[in-house]
Amino acid sequence: MQVTPSGNPVVVSPRDNPDGDKQNILGLDRTELKQAIASIGVPEKQVKMRSAQVWHWVYHRGVTSFDDMLNVSKDVRARLADHFIIKRPEIVEAQYSNDGTRKYLIRFADGNEAETVYIPEEDRGTLCISSQVGCTLNCKFCHTGTMKLVRNLTAAEIVAQLMIARDDLSEWENPTEGRRVTNIVMMGMGEPLYNFDNVKKALEIVMDEEGIQLSRRRITLSTSGVVPHMERCGKEIGVNLAVSLHAVRDDVRTDIMPINKKYNLEQVLTACANYPGAHNARRITFEYAMLKGVNDSDKDARELVKLIRKYKLPAKVNLIPFNPWPGTDYECSDWDQIQRFSDIVYEGGISAPIRTPRGRDIMAACGQLKSASEKKSKAELAREAEAAVAAAATSETVHHSSTGLT
Repeated sequence: MQVTPSGNPVVVSPRDNPDGDKQNILGLDRTELKQAIASIGVPEKQVKMRSAQVWHWVYHRGVTSFDDMLNVSKDVRARLADHFIIKRPEIVEAQYSNDGTRKYLIRFADGNEAETVYIPEEDRGTLCISSQVGCTLNCKFCHTGTMKLVRNLTAAEIVAQLMIARDDLSEWENPTEGRRVTNIVMMGMGEPLYNFDNVKKALEIVMDEEGIQLSRRRITLSTSGVVPHMERCGKEIGVNLAVSLHAVRDDVRTDIMPINKKYNLEQVLTACANYPGAHNARRITFEYAMLKGVNDSDKDARELVKLIRKYKLPAKVNLIPFNPWPGTDYECSDWDQIQRFSDIVYEGGISAPIRTPRGRDIMAACGQLKSASEKKSKAELAREAEAAVAAAATSETVHHSSTGLT
């Protein structure tokens, strides 16, 4: 039985009450919500007011019942309940790591699944959100990359991951103060820029000042380098950019990241240089997984500094100790070499914190996410987690460490 850190049992049950043909309004943007409310006969003069009220209750208060919308008249509440629902996807499994990390396996209405991870830290709480079921990029060092792409997630399914986490963290009682999810990263399963429209819509809902109220400065979108959409992301969404770099030479990057055949280092770094809004106070983050004998030499570190200088990039580098998963051919770089790599980049004038591994015991660390759609047994999942921890049994003492994802 899963339990919370306080020892209470986790209630994981599908919301399988018959909903008939009722429309789920979770995930509707403001325009769609107004249209939906107008369609059920709410007087035209009230539509703007009623939609603002419902928006507040759904996205700011997190309610799941129209009965809780106390400033909405009873007759309108009844009409809303007759036509609509406010429904979260099903939590199939909630796992809690020894370090406080939480991982949610979420099943959507069509039976497909994705994972979401919450990482608590001293000065922030970061939620890692998925944008696709599976992934099409096939990066060799990433567990998610071993899955086939099933489909894009809808805007509603992306927003719902945040709602579910806030439910579990009991955030709705005081939605703006003492919040535990302070940052989100589009860094879970999938490539968010291959699902641009739904990601954009979801993040606009998340950033709305009368709803969830999460500042764009606290949102980071991570891409493997989908060049045509990178500038569009800066202009239309305006969030922080993280780029999965992982190598400083095209031959190495192509070998571990097939997308490099389509968008090589020069194209990716040029797109970074042109990213709207990037400056020293709002740097681009380069994600760099430390793979033993692949990309972790002193020469690689010096070349990384040269590349960032060549393109005059306001950047920092997140060095990610490789997080093992069952069946991988890669090993994590030795800790002394990770430290040396970090020091070389620092000496080049570029911040290069080493990300402290989190959630390895529940396969929730960076690069380890993979839907359990293959229907693994609990015993198999436990064995996989044990194998991952055993493979990662190295010193956790990391100098220049950064617990943040961004």
